[in-house]
Amino acid sequence: MRLWIGLYLPRLPLEVFAPNWSTDAGLVVLEQERVLAASPLARAAGVQPGMRRGGVLMLMPEARIVERSPEREAEALHAVAMALLQYTPQVAQAEESTILIDIGASLRLFGGIRALCRRVRASLRALGFSGQLSCAPTARGAWLLARRRAGRVLTIESLTRRLDRLPSTLPPPARAYANWFEGIGCFDIGAMRRLPRPGLQRRCGRALLDMLDAAYGMAPELFEWIEAPTSFQAKIELFDRIENAEECLQGAQRLVQQLTGWLCAHQLAVERITLLLDHERGRVARPPTAVDIALGEPTWRDEHLVRLLRERLAKTVLDAPVIALALEAAQLQPMAPPSESLFPEPGGSEEDRVRMLELLVARLGPDNVLQALPQADYRPEVANAWVPVQQKVRESVRSAQMPADVQSLPRPTWILAKPIALLMRNHRPFYGSPLKMASTPERIEAGWWTEPQTRDYFIAEGQDHTLYWVYRERIVGAGEDADPRWYLHGLFG
Repeated sequence: MRLWIGLYLPRLPLEVFAPNWSTDAGLVVLEQERVLAASPLARAAGVQPGMRRGGVLMLMPEARIVERSPEREAEALHAVAMALLQYTPQVAQAEESTILIDIGASLRLFGGIRALCRRVRASLRALGFSGQLSCAPTARGAWLLARRRAGRVLTIESLTRRLDRLPSTLPPPARAYANWFEGIGCFDIGAMRRLPRPGLQRRCGRALLDMLDAAYGMAPELFEWIEAPTSFQAKIELFDRIENAEECLQGAQRLVQQLTGWLCAHQLAVERITLLLDHERGRVARPPTAVDIALGEPTWRDEHLVRLLRERLAKTVLDAPVIALALEAAQLQPMAPPSESLFPEPGGSEEDRVRMLELLVARLGPDNVLQALPQADYRPEVANAWVPVQQKVRESVRSAQMPADVQSLPRPTWILAKPIALLMRNHRPFYGSPLKMASTPERIEAGWWTEPQTRDYFIAEGQDHTLYWVYRERIVGAGEDADPRWYLHGLFG
C-alpha cells in the first residue's frame, strides 16, 4: 500500500531562533521590515503579521526583533529530513517548509500508522521543532492535508471527500487567482474540480491541474529523494552561551537524531561518538571540550546514545561557556541483522545487557566497571585479571582454560586480593578458631620465570564449620623461620 506522511512546520521561522519560542519574551521575526511571525507574548502585546518594525517597538519596546533567515530554515529542514531517514529512505523536501515521507513499506516494521506518527512527532520534538502531520495515499494529498491540519486518511475515496472540502486557495498555483475564484463562488477544491478543465487551464495554467491530478491520485508523482552524505558530521550554533554542561543535552539530542537517520540510511551502527563543545573564538579562543562515548556493542538507537550523553554531561565541568556543538561518528560497523531466535531470551537480550554496562560506565567511570580476564596460569592470584568492561578482548584469550585436572579441583568463591598470614597456636593455624585440615594437599609450583611459588593448599574447617582455603609455604628459612608459614587465601560459600 502506498502511503505518505506530510509534515508541515508552520513555526519554523520562530523555532530556528529559539527552541522555547512559545515562552520567549517577545520574539518577533521580520521579513522585508514587516512582521512575519511572533511569539505568543508578542501577539498578546498586540503585534500582528504585516506590522512594521516601528509599530512593534511602539507596542513592545523590549521585543527581541530578528530578521528572517532562509539559510537557517533550510538547514533546519535538512536536519529534520536527515532524522526522518530512520523511518524510510524515501524522504523529500517540498515547498513551504513541508517534508513528504513515503512510509507505505514501513508500517509493519513500526507497528502501524498511529505508532509511526507518534514516533515521527517524538523525533520532531527531540529536534526542537513542532509541526502538523497528515497521512494520505498520495504525496500531494498529504501536503494539502498537512497545510490545513486535516488529519489522516488511508483510502482514495476518503481522500477525495477530505480534499473536496479544502479551500480553493490552498494550492499554491491557485492563490494568484483568489479574487476570480471568489467572484464565481468557487470556495473549495471540490467546486474547482467541477469547473470545465479546458477553461480552468486557460485561466490558471497547467500547474494547477497537474497538482490536483497528483493529489487525487490521477497522475504519477516524482520526487528527488534526500540522500545521506557518505560521512557524518553535524554542528549547531547555540542560541546563547551555556555555562553548565548539562544544558547542552537538548542540542546534543538534535545532533543524535540526525546521526540516527544517517546510520539507518547507510545501514550502519556506531561504536564511538565524540561530542565537541565549542568555546569562544577569536583572541580568547580555546580548544573544544571533547565528550567521548565508547560503546561495547555497536548501536543505531538514539535513546541509548542520549542516555549515555546525559550521564557524561552531568559529570563534565566546563572551563568556558559553550557557543556551539558538533557531533562526529568516529567508529562505524555494519548494522547487525535482527535476531533469528524464535523466542526472546530470558532476562533480556545480549544487547540489553551491553546497554546496561555502558550506562554504568557513563555514570561510574570506565575504571570502576571491570570484566574478568582469565589467564592460563596455575597461580591463583594470577589466574584472573580485571580490565575495563569496554576493552576489547580476543575470544581466544577470553576462552583460555586451565588443564582438565585443575578444573576439577575445588576453588573458593572468594579469593582474597592479598593472602593473610595466620597465627599458629599449638602447631595449628588459627583464624578465629583453630583450623582443622579437611582435604589432602594440592601442590602448586609455578612462576619460576618471575616470582617462584611453592605452596601446599588445603581446605580447612573452623569450629563454626566455615571452610577456608589456606596454604603452607614449602620453602622456609632457617632458625626462627624454620617453621612453615600458613596463609589464608580464600573463603568458600
